[in-house]
Amino acid sequence: MPVSRLTYEHFIVGTAGHVDHGKSALIKTLTGIDPDRLPEEKARGITIDLGFAHLELPSPASADSSFQLGIVDVPGHEDFVKNMVAGVSSLDVALLVVAADDGWMPQTEEHLQILTYLGVARAVVALTKIDLAQDEGSTVEAIRERLRETRFAHAPIVPTSVVSGRGLDELKTTLAHVLAGTRPSRDIGKPRLPVDRIFTLPGIGTVVTGTLVDGGLRRGQTVVIQPSGKTARIRSLQSHGRDVETGGPGTRTALNLTDIRLEDIHRGNVVTLQTLGGPSEILDVLLEISPRAARGVKHGARVHAHYGSGSVAARVALYSGDELAVGGRALAQLRLDASAFVFAGDRFTVRDWAEQHTLAGGIVLDADASRHGFRSAKRYRCLARRAQSPADVAEFASSQIERDVGVRRSVLLLKSRFSAADVADAEARLVAAGQIVGAGDFVVDAGQWRTVRAKAAEAIDVYHAAHPEHVGLSLTGLRTALGADLPIEQALEALIGDLCRSDFTRVGKAVRRTAHRPALPAALQAAGETLRATLAAHPFDPPSRKDLTPDAAAERALRFLIESGEAVEISSEVVVSADNFTRAVDAVRAYLREHGPATMSDVRQMLGGSRRVVVPLLERLDRDGVTLRSGATRSLR
Repeated sequence: MPVSRLTYEHFIVGTAGHVDHGKSALIKTLTGIDPDRLPEEKARGITIDLGFAHLELPSPASADSSFQLGIVDVPGHEDFVKNMVAGVSSLDVALLVVAADDGWMPQTEEHLQILTYLGVARAVVALTKIDLAQDEGSTVEAIRERLRETRFAHAPIVPTSVVSGRGLDELKTTLAHVLAGTRPSRDIGKPRLPVDRIFTLPGIGTVVTGTLVDGGLRRGQTVVIQPSGKTARIRSLQSHGRDVETGGPGTRTALNLTDIRLEDIHRGNVVTLQTLGGPSEILDVLLEISPRAARGVKHGARVHAHYGSGSVAARVALYSGDELAVGGRALAQLRLDASAFVFAGDRFTVRDWAEQHTLAGGIVLDADASRHGFRSAKRYRCLARRAQSPADVAEFASSQIERDVGVRRSVLLLKSRFSAADVADAEARLVAAGQIVGAGDFVVDAGQWRTVRAKAAEAIDVYHAAHPEHVGLSLTGLRTALGADLPIEQALEALIGDLCRSDFTRVGKAVRRTAHRPALPAALQAAGETLRATLAAHPFDPPSRKDLTPDAAAERALRFLIESGEAVEISSEVVVSADNFTRAVDAVRAYLREHGPATMSDVRQMLGGSRRVVVPLLERLDRDGVTLRSGATRSLR
């Protein structure tokens, strides 16, 4: 019989709940791993910092599949909410722990709001210490009432006791059923590991741990530590205590890093790739306050913003109004006191300056925001569109292109939680819908492109009318005519290519209407006839250019003759008619074929011209590959 190979799906489960409600004891009983690792935690009997464990559960959907759970145990005490937030930023399922004897408590409520702000969609409630409940039924109902009108309103509630063992198997089964309906983390090719622990091991060196999101890392890979920008190499990886070659998204991962000192990396730093851009100092965000919150957020408020495993002091700048009220949502900027590495699409929470209360949460809409243009109509429209559809890659792409007019393809939504394939697919759909235009390495807003294309066509037509004798408008002249309307300087070549696909033609370093034929205007026709007659009367010894063009009209007429091919500019000072140039070349060919190598003097006497003309003529023939100079003589090449 064929042997089935067990497949694994990876998820992160994190605890939440009030202090002393039995979170750590529950995790220890479920996994056999004590998440409280610090001596102070043992002495005080409470969790102070993050603890970690792992658990394997069979999938209820398939005997050939298993769930590998990384479990993050967080502190419940109000003094350590900062540490709690660092542990729950990347959860698939929250394990909300409520003690049956205490019921719903202040940190239970605050943790619930934090989970909501961070976008955690699923939860299981563990009703601990059930053997101490006065009335189990009413206790369960009281919790259900607290969850009403939240996203966890229908979360399963499992009564448990670590003393008697009641409900522990049911809790595992319930977790497995909830996870069976949860999609594992996507690999979008943009790995980030928010660091939550750093330590050294003898003979090993620096080790960092975190929950790997958005992509994979491998042994031997060079990584960058953000926001410092310092580089390191991954010597080895572990996941759930096992050595692995690669770590994937949604796994608890430990990295042994070389070329980095312990003091060069801190909790809140992010291990990532150099190609994913740099840190941010200003974030455009959608800020929201729970209807269950105690107070609003004022414009200009000093706060602490918590993202990933880190936090940073910041100031709130609302796009409109002086205060965001309880239960409200608003566009805002977070102006950070220090750099942070975040992506558009990341969730965050905001706590007050004293770090006593969680005020709000939200989602990053633009990780590379700027104070320049703050509250501009284009910026506001872009952010409003993103806020309405925070998971829509096409809306994110088109809103940025509309705001910036044009964006280089390689950086479009680079710092976002959309994969390169997502962005490329959205771009193709937007092009097909006529919303954007591909312009070489750039994508440009279609409306702006039509505007600049029409302006370019008009500039060429105006130039033809003013200078009908010229072949067309120079590229430099076209760039000048477009000025600030050109979306991106590098888009000029793409614009010219677009023009030339219809009614225009590129001629050297100029662009013209395909139907345009250079012709001397009436005011220059007399000067043109004079030039033609003069050049014809002196076939191999024409007057100098200075003598040919005594005024501006003559200079414009001569330029026309050269551009139209009627005259040939042998040098900056010597111009002959095209017919006479052809005659001269034919005569030199025939003379050298008959007489062999000849000097400049021989050619001058043969043509009957002056040294002033014959020297640049022969140099021109050398460059054109007609003749070959050897010392003082020339022969046919």
